[in-house]
Amino acid sequence: MAMTNGNAAAHSTLPRAVWSRPFPSVLPGWRAKSGADCYHAWMAIGRVSQDDIQEAVEALRAGDLVAFPTETVYGLGANANNPEAVRKIFRLKGRPSTHPVIVHIDHPRYLQRWVRDMTPEAKKLADAFWPGPLTLVAKRAPAVNDVITGGQDTVAIRVPNHPIAQQLLNAFGGGIAAPSANRYGHVSPTRVEHVREEFGDELKYLLDGGDCKVGLESTIVSCVGDAPRILRPGSITLSQLQAVVPSIQSGPNPTSPRVPGTTSRHYSPVTQVNVVPSRRLETVVNEFTANSEKVAVLAMRPPTTTNSYMTWINAGIRPEIYARHLYVNLRTLDKAAGKIILVEELPEGERWDAIRDRIKRAATAENIVTYDQDIAAWVADFGDEGPA
Repeated sequence: MAMTNGNAAAHSTLPRAVWSRPFPSVLPGWRAKSGADCYHAWMAIGRVSQDDIQEAVEALRAGDLVAFPTETVYGLGANANNPEAVRKIFRLKGRPSTHPVIVHIDHPRYLQRWVRDMTPEAKKLADAFWPGPLTLVAKRAPAVNDVITGGQDTVAIRVPNHPIAQQLLNAFGGGIAAPSANRYGHVSPTRVEHVREEFGDELKYLLDGGDCKVGLESTIVSCVGDAPRILRPGSITLSQLQAVVPSIQSGPNPTSPRVPGTTSRHYSPVTQVNVVPSRRLETVVNEFTANSEKVAVLAMRPPTTTNSYMTWINAGIRPEIYARHLYVNLRTLDKAAGKIILVEELPEGERWDAIRDRIKRAATAENIVTYDQDIAAWVADFGDEGPA
């Protein structure tokens, strides 16, 4: 299919332009921001043609799956109004049916199709962070199918900030249900070739948007219950959210809805992942290589020594760059034929929280050298599948 071709000479690409539009009032009590602050802009950087977009739209309407880029990771999309099409996502990924999927829309004008009620806090967050890497969990509208929500009375929804996702959603004219475009529990895809590696010929329709700019899944905030809660950390941090809604709390409680990407083991390469304190990294590496065992390393600095049994990636000390390349680096190290992937323990601080969350889940508690009490407590309280 032409839409997978990254060669600009093969077809005309989307115009390189900036466009803006206001978010209007779409639900009772919704107040759109006025003046310059009400505009959200996207830069068109697409590698696909308008014909590719139209072909993808026709595929979605026919009940087929389409992989498409967002600013976070690539999504595996289906018509959210077609339950059988959404079930194809679960079958292809091997995803448990109790796991909800996120509905993507191009604009809040479609919220009333999916959400029964938006709390004042939810409206403020949407106004501040949409389009962008924020997913809101709210009470579902009556017509939303159980296959979307995992049988819960809530729905997860977001407005992505990627030009190709926006083009696709706008042309489609409705919601697209889309988890990450990878086998369940595997490392998320941030390049179109990652999607091809996961599904091969099983997936016909892919839109190539280049590398994802954020590289980690969206922050998920539940806006049901006594107070808004972060259920999955992402690039939008707690302090950024609290600047808009001060009552937001961090972490789920036993009554929180199930949301994607929160099982104790997730985002995992085939090769075992262990987290190692920085001061012990070279020591642990040497223990493997001294026995002629290959080891792969994801660190924040160059190695002090090198040898033929070691593959070392210096991911740097800037959290936004580390996050953008995390899944690319894990996939690269997974192919290094090492016995193990050693990840240097990350610094404290909220800018590292989402990255730390993904690495902890990739490793699982038993593979973290400095035993992690948060993950252990989560499993003890809720089990591997999270809160019911």
